[in-house]
Amino acid sequence: MKITGKSCLVTGGAGFIGSHLVDVLIKYCCKVRVLDNFINGKPDNISHHFGNENFQLLRGSVTDPVDVQRAVQGIDVIFHLACLGVRHSIAHPFENHRVNSEGSLLVSDASYRAGVERFIYCSSSEVYGTAQYVPMPESHPTNPCTVYGAGKLAGEAYTRAYHRTYGMATVIVRPFNTYGPRSHHEGDAGEMIPKSIVRALNGEPIMVFGDGLQTRDFTYVVDTARSLVIAAENDSMIGQTLNIGSDVEISMKDLAYKIAEMVGNPKTEILFTPNRPGDVFRLFADTKKFMGLCDWEPQVSFDEGLAMTVGFFRNHPLGIEALMEGESGRNWEEVNK
Repeated sequence: MKITGKSCLVTGGAGFIGSHLVDVLIKYCCKVRVLDNFINGKPDNISHHFGNENFQLLRGSVTDPVDVQRAVQGIDVIFHLACLGVRHSIAHPFENHRVNSEGSLLVSDASYRAGVERFIYCSSSEVYGTAQYVPMPESHPTNPCTVYGAGKLAGEAYTRAYHRTYGMATVIVRPFNTYGPRSHHEGDAGEMIPKSIVRALNGEPIMVFGDGLQTRDFTYVVDTARSLVIAAENDSMIGQTLNIGSDVEISMKDLAYKIAEMVGNPKTEILFTPNRPGDVFRLFADTKKFMGLCDWEPQVSFDEGLAMTVGFFRNHPLGIEALMEGESGRNWEEVNK
């Protein structure tokens, strides 16, 4: 299936990965509809498409049947990315479950009933929990450490059920850690790279949780977005579950020093703090299955992508001081949202 000219729905399309996916789809001359409630997503992430006749924004939630029914009408391909994040799930497990698990079931069912040609579910490496061995193939045991990971795994199960029971053409993509411009630094959506960049730009210490020996496999956001489009186009991927990673593993300690050096603020220090609850110790993807079905490979090196991410925050229109106001440090400890 060629995606060029197709009508596509991106749930969570004003978010980090979602907005970059919208950019790629627009370049493919797709008609793109975004469903987002702007809890994590930002209008600024997609405002450059406002006024484009091929772009439509619907403000709504994946947990509202009326919003979802309205969003899926007339759509050929659905990319389901809407979710609440890992740290959010620590303090808000039921809300996180409702969006990530129940919302995924609602979108899956509406997609089937609307007769979509392809349904792409964006899962997460968090479904695995910490690595029992590396690199981690799709057959690696799934043992999530958080409600977020469990909810993503439930969403996978619903997606497989709609493929196996109803014959819906589905693909499950498990991106490992994605980074890049527009990534969340603020509140309980914030993660290591953007949070650390914002702190370093302001001369605040970069926080490393635990001993910093935890490792991750980071993929630049545009490469992740391209992989989702490929999953929609490739008929051999229907019914499959597929990892996306970069074949580069880095520890959080090394990452912190790399960010400090790249930002170049002499006031920046590395601060080791207690562990985060539910933190996965090691993630490193085996991507041979995905790469064996297509010609995708990461086009942006980690250092190149990290430099572009630093540049994005350094030149942010809000200013680095204003960005720091949204950086909450131990962001899973928030109890009110």
